[in-house]
Amino acid sequence: MSEELEDPKTKLVLIVDDDAGLVDMLSTWVKSEGFQVETAASGDQALRKIDARTPDLILLDYMLPGTGGYEVAKELQSGDARAVPVFLITGRRLDRAQTEMLRRESNVKEYIEKPVKPAVLASLIHRTLRTRPPVIARKQDRGPLSSGW
Repeated sequence: MSEELEDPKTKLVLIVDDDAGLVDMLSTWVKSEGFQVETAASGDQALRKIDARTPDLILLDYMLPGTGGYEVAKELQSGDARAVPVFLITGRRLDRAQTEMLRRESNVKEYIEKPVKPAVLASLIHRTLRTRPPVIARKQDRGPLSSGW
């Protein structure tokens, strides 16, 4: 008996990062998977947007100016958004103690290091939200040593 997957069009993903180029890229990828997208450039802006409309999933940069990603994730645990899954994204290598600390947070479901791979991100979001991926032809990546045939 298979579980019925939901339409991603019914799901809102909030992307929080202070790098506008990365926000644009992530937004494009997430929208191409069929999701609604909201963006925020800071932790404080993210918290205001979450108060206004609770997203279904949050892609949250670990290193943000002002209120950082970890603080945002902690703060969300005591509000209406406490059940919203958070994927923390970072370009900084964290040591084992730091990653273990992050994994203990109830709402942090994934920890993703930059550069983010679109197919991996799409798979994680669909699996977490139990949505069906759009039917699109994906070019298989055979790796850098592939001759392409």
